[in-house]
Amino acid sequence: MLKILEYSIYYLREVKMKCNDRKSLLNRRPVLYTNPVQQMKYYLTELSDIIRNRRSIKPEHFNSRPIDKETLSALLENAKWAPTHGLTQPWRFTVFIGEGLAVLSDFQCETYKELAGKDKYNQKIYDKLKARPYLASAVIAIGMKRQASGKIPEIEEVQAVACAVQNMFLTATAMGIAAYWTTGGLTYKDEMNTFLGLEEADKCLGLFYLGNYDGEMPTSKRKEENYFVKWVTG
Repeated sequence: MLKILEYSIYYLREVKMKCNDRKSLLNRRPVLYTNPVQQMKYYLTELSDIIRNRRSIKPEHFNSRPIDKETLSALLENAKWAPTHGLTQPWRFTVFIGEGLAVLSDFQCETYKELAGKDKYNQKIYDKLKARPYLASAVIAIGMKRQASGKIPEIEEVQAVACAVQNMFLTATAMGIAAYWTTGGLTYKDEMNTFLGLEEADKCLGLFYLGNYDGEMPTSKRKEENYFVKWVTG
């Protein structure tokens, strides 16, 4: 009973702090379950706030303040706790920091130039691919390592990696770090696989840009529950 009371007091304090006027209080949806015993392990209000306040911030909006390696390691540590069928743990991350950003920059723009040829070459695309890595404190290339036996369906391995990226996204949000997952540029090219040391059956699933950000996190919205949920009650 004492723990139930403790969590109830915490929740009420959170609502009081975050809902300073009647309008915001009315608009705030309660996140506690009906049964208070289900609240006894973690503070659901904080978790819900992190999930609902996650945003994609493009590198063009990052500032120059660096992110230290220990912080990046914490992100990657949480990434590996994503669900994984058969415990294959298919995520593979290549982290570009410091001078490594130049390596990524050179690869992107020069490979694009080579693949595009004279007919399809676009100077603006070249310049963007060259400049973008330098806007971030770190860029994490996201790879999916295919199970050798192929027993686990490939789509489930892709899903596992996506969950790992979401873990990083949420951790970054909790740390106040801006993040952006992009699949543009050379993501799905064979040359990218070779560059990252991935094999033919593996896949690059994009680049995850990380940086600090001075502005206010943008607002967003989602459709109501009845748009995407079907309840079957009998």
